[in-house]
Amino acid sequence: MTNIQAKWDTIYSQREGMPTPCKVLEQNQHLLPKQGTALDLACGQGGNAMLLAEAGLEVNAWDISAVAIKQLQQRIELQSLAMNAQVRDVIISPPEQNSLDVLVVSYFLERELCTKLLMALRPGGLLFYQTYCQQKSQQVGPNNPEFLLADNELLRLFSSMKIRVYREEALLGDLQLGWRNQALLVAEK
Repeated sequence: MTNIQAKWDTIYSQREGMPTPCKVLEQNQHLLPKQGTALDLACGQGGNAMLLAEAGLEVNAWDISAVAIKQLQQRIELQSLAMNAQVRDVIISPPEQNSLDVLVVSYFLERELCTKLLMALRPGGLLFYQTYCQQKSQQVGPNNPEFLLADNELLRLFSSMKIRVYREEALLGDLQLGWRNQALLVAEK
């Protein structure tokens, strides 16, 4: 077991309650296709994967944490959903080319993987991406800049895609209102 696996196993073993989908997917689920193959990459306890399965998609859910995947598998069985949840280091084993119609990435940033993620989408495939930014109004999420988006970086990482939804408010205006601390993107290949 790697240090990263152990870290996330510890985190997930202490989390309680039902996981929820990320806002970019929850607020834009009306853009999902009626059928197809979806991947919840670095899925954690599977809030995104559950929403995708309930929408009728063929869902894969991958995470490095065996604890998170076990928790997700228990929920899958209780709700009788069809889903392939597996322990997988997505950096070492990214998705295959042209294998996905929908890809959801939330609270995970590995810049070197972005080209492979784009290649994993079929033509017309959708990417739902949400993660933390460097310009935060509150101390939430990671502090390491390696895991934080620079201003408009998410747009640059997926610049070859058709942008359908984008939001990143940074530190403008009333910091108590609006969408803060994160960027979100829905893009079509």
